Amino acid sequence: MDSALIVSSTEKSISYLTDILEQAAIMRIATVGTAGEARRILIHNDYDLCVINGPLPDEFGEALARGIAAKGIAEVILIVRSELFDEISHKVEDYGVIAVSKPVSRAMLWNALKVSRAVHKRLQTARNENTRLLQKMEDIRVIDRAKCVLISSLAMTEPEAHKYIEKQAMDMRITKKAVAEAVLKTYEN
Repeated sequence: MDSALIVSSTEKSISYLTDILEQAAIMRIATVGTAGEARRILIHNDYDLCVINGPLPDEFGEALARGIAAKGIAEVILIVRSELFDEISHKVEDYGVIAVSKPVSRAMLWNALKVSRAVHKRLQTARNENTRLLQKMEDIRVIDRAKCVLISSLAMTEPEAHKYIEKQAMDMRITKKAVAEAVLKTYEN
């Protein structure tokens, strides 16, 4: 994780949280004092982690934490009063929010950071794989469309169209998708 947003209404907690995040090698740290400011800054900026120290002046912070986590904007750590911990953690944990009870020790926050870092890496791997698979599906769609065009325009069979695209890709040292796009450009107009 490279960046974090701290949402807290007190300078003391902002300083404390900033110090711990800097020790965790998080270099880009932004701070805001209200949930409204957090929502506005998240429209224009991406963060890997959001640490919310509830309650905030304009809301408790639970809704903010759930919203950020549900949209997949960032990993979220919500710091709550000990008397509300069980109730709030039950409400937010289904969204993937890590709840931490006050008073927060360095060790407890450090462990929450480690968990959020592990979750972040796992989700990033899944997102990358999803992107790769979506690209592969798009490539297959283009290639299949080109095969259909070759079948209808040049009276090829499906295996002949497939072999044609593969051979052109090998001979020209380009991808099958590039060959398929050239076929579509030539025969679809």
